[in-house]
Amino acid sequence: MIEFNHTVKDPNGIHARPAGLLAKEASRFASEITVRKDNRSANMKGLFSLMSLTVKSGDVITVSVNGQDEKEAAADLKTYMESNL
Repeated sequence: MIEFNHTVKDPNGIHARPAGLLAKEASRFASEITVRKDNRSANMKGLFSLMSLTVKSGDVITVSVNGQDEKEAAADLKTYMESNL
């Protein structure tokens, strides 16, 4: 399992559009990908699951990637999030 933290920089946080794009990016991988904020977690591959975390600008989220392609998935998602969120 690989974990990394990300501070959300998007002024609107993770609302519908970025959540949809993030879920689409995560769905490219076979690994299980989970996002945690505070004491709640969500499946990154699920749009409504992601939105339920109500992530705002400045929030720190933890991403956990576990599975056969976890190294590739974690590297890709970290790069994607740094560029888009």
